[in-house]
Amino acid sequence: MPLPVRLTPESCASATRTLARRDPALARLVKAHGPCTLGTRPRRDSFSSLVRAIIFQQLSTGAATTIYTRVMATMQATQCPPAATWLCTPEDQLRAAGLSGQKTRYILDLCRHVTDGSLDTRGLHRMPDEDVIATLTQVKGIGRWTAEMFLMFHLQRPDVLPLGDLGVVTGFARTYGDGTKPSADLITTHAEAWRPYRSIGSWYMWRALEA
Repeated sequence: MPLPVRLTPESCASATRTLARRDPALARLVKAHGPCTLGTRPRRDSFSSLVRAIIFQQLSTGAATTIYTRVMATMQATQCPPAATWLCTPEDQLRAAGLSGQKTRYILDLCRHVTDGSLDTRGLHRMPDEDVIATLTQVKGIGRWTAEMFLMFHLQRPDVLPLGDLGVVTGFARTYGDGTKPSADLITTHAEAWRPYRSIGSWYMWRALEA
């Protein structure tokens, strides 16, 4: 089975031009905000990306970065250590570094899935999108939204439509409506025109909030 497609700088640029031709409202966002940057970021390993995703949930980037840095210092690491190291670190040390009890439990559950072999983070890049979501959501604290962000920003998949993301929904309302929250069905129907590049269309919905 061939590997799923992932975005590259070249394919992202080509896809952005395609969507701009199809959708005049998107074309205006492309002109205002420049090229989409999905597919241009260097990738971390999947395990460390998932750890960061859990830590960054429901926090500002600044606050989450501070906590992440403190946790790494507590573990005497300059980058995310392997799962076994997390499991050997006393929970009270992680809590003292600023990690909430809930997120500590989530990360340790992720680590147990990795160490017992029930989650092969190195094989995620070979899975179709929905299989990735089904696999990751078995871990406590990883819901569909977190899995979709992982697909978009880590695996750099081109056709993700995160209907549960408030920014995407609000950006859609500003771009295509009068600001009233649209239904998931309405967004899904409109985004058919974005296939197979719904990740890029979603990225521009976030940019619409910067106007």
